Amino acid sequence: MRIGVPTEIKDNEYRVGMTPSGVRDLTSDGHTVFVQRGAGGGSGFTDEEYVNAGAKILATADEVFSEAEMIVKVKEPIDADLNRMKDGQLLFTYLHLAPVPQLTETLLKKKITGIAYETITGRGGSLPLLTPMSEVAGRMSVHIGAYYLQKPNGGRGVLLGGVPGVLPGDVVIIGGGIVGINAAKMAVGLGARVTILDTNLDRLRYLDDIFRGTVLTLASNKAHLEDAARRADLLVGGVLIPGASAPKLVTRAMVKEMKKGSVIVDVAIDQGGCVETAKATTHSNPVYEVDGVIHYCVANMPGALPRTSTIALTNATLPYTRRIASLGFSKAIADPGFAEGVNVYKGAITYKGVAESQGRQYTALNELL
Repeated sequence: MRIGVPTEIKDNEYRVGMTPSGVRDLTSDGHTVFVQRGAGGGSGFTDEEYVNAGAKILATADEVFSEAEMIVKVKEPIDADLNRMKDGQLLFTYLHLAPVPQLTETLLKKKITGIAYETITGRGGSLPLLTPMSEVAGRMSVHIGAYYLQKPNGGRGVLLGGVPGVLPGDVVIIGGGIVGINAAKMAVGLGARVTILDTNLDRLRYLDDIFRGTVLTLASNKAHLEDAARRADLLVGGVLIPGASAPKLVTRAMVKEMKKGSVIVDVAIDQGGCVETAKATTHSNPVYEVDGVIHYCVANMPGALPRTSTIALTNATLPYTRRIASLGFSKAIADPGFAEGVNVYKGAITYKGVAESQGRQYTALNELL
């Protein structure tokens, strides 16, 4: 198969869809990999490394999209890349379609086969391709919150770990999944007082077990959310409904009651955010203020740590990329968990969460095969 790896063009996105070691595995399998010149530079990978791994370097994105049967990216195609996509081309990337109907519409018109990393499922309903970036974003969220809590950065001047004789800061984490557990690890490590809210009591029992009482666990309901938001110095939104828009659990009224100078990091912003006052921002302009509360809602947080993120992402995606390349689309998705990743195919939405979020028609994938 002919596989294309273009340069990411989203604002301050320094990741790349594949490492040189990933290219080596694919070329060893007999496939041709086209990499855009300089695509790996932001992650610290040179064109020479890609060439040594067997890649063919092409000067422009136009050439990469033109030559490739399958495009492997990190983020959803935007702007010029959407125009470059060929009708019927296979796209393997994070799509996060639920909150962006315009992108969905374009992919449908071009009859793109869109396989989304974030909805491929593994054993026990896990999300193996979303997990590594959720780990990075969860850990980042506490670093970022601590930074913006500094008074020169607009915060209320709270050190999350406190010092002897001074209480530590309060970190409230909504959602006890991959983002939540990784945010909690960092916050506990800094010495903060940490509260995790989740609707799944079994998950709360698990978190209570592994953290051995160093975090507080709360069943998520409106009263608990209101109280937790009111006392939070840092609130991390880590709610996920796979493939669907995130529910707005933290209302505008709750934000208004938060401490002035406190910080919200809404990691769920890729799926529309779980805070009512959240709107997507970029690394160029990452924060804004509502009712005296700083909001950080960057939709590609791991792009700021591209070396770690690119390697972690390729570790997870490469087995699936090799499967598609070696078996072809139809045979590759015979695995039901892999088939869950197909969000759009032959001009139809094939993932129920996306269709329901946008009020569009859903078509089961097996009806189109």
